[in-house]
Amino acid sequence: MPAPTDRPGPDESPEKGSAKSPAKSEQTRALILETAMRLFQERGYDKTTMRAIAKEAGVSVGNAYYYFDGKEHLIQGFYDRIAAEHQVAVREVLDRETDLEARIGGVLKAWLDIATPYHEFAVQFFKNAADPDSPLSPFSPESEHARVEAISVHREVLAGAKTKVPEDLRDVLPELLWLSQMGLVLYWVFDRTEGRERSYRLAERGARLTARGVSLARFRVLRPLVHEVHELFTDFLPGMTKALPDPSKPKKKG
Repeated sequence: MPAPTDRPGPDESPEKGSAKSPAKSEQTRALILETAMRLFQERGYDKTTMRAIAKEAGVSVGNAYYYFDGKEHLIQGFYDRIAAEHQVAVREVLDRETDLEARIGGVLKAWLDIATPYHEFAVQFFKNAADPDSPLSPFSPESEHARVEAISVHREVLAGAKTKVPEDLRDVLPELLWLSQMGLVLYWVFDRTEGRERSYRLAERGARLTARGVSLARFRVLRPLVHEVHELFTDFLPGMTKALPDPSKPKKKG
């Protein structure tokens, strides 16, 4: 007798003949994602199956797989959602502030604000995301879209600040800012203080230190140090070699 599978059977496939409207399709996709986030938090990532998610969402298993190829793709949907919400949440501070420390701190605290409802869920699946070979890793090819969106926020942080960034550091610094945000995320996952108060303090102090470092980078003698830090991460952090461009290689001309 064959082993049971979580994949849909012939009678559970999505209906081929019916085309859903874009609005209805997006609603169904959002419903499946919301249901998955709740079950991941209640039962844990490993113990939650696509079949259980489909049942709770009130859709067929085939429809669940129509929108998401598996649990890993549901997490990618979560990453994309957080990235999109963050893009919206930072607008106020980026439109108002020109001080670099205020812009960096505002962007980091905006991420903490929107991530608050997902804290316990993040704790549940962190051990999967921490595996450098997992598609859930923020450095994985599967996470590229959310990663690029996040780095673009930091690029805008620098571009709109009154502190001017040397031209040869404009590609490197946004990536380093994103890496510092990943450090904050790691701390936030394990932060048990009320309201994640220590994470907010870390964001503020990290923003102050980073702004000072960027300001000092205007001195040409210190710029090689910034490149060296970037190369250190590129060479030794799991996944970074694939995630970020190698600064030593010439850029392709379009």
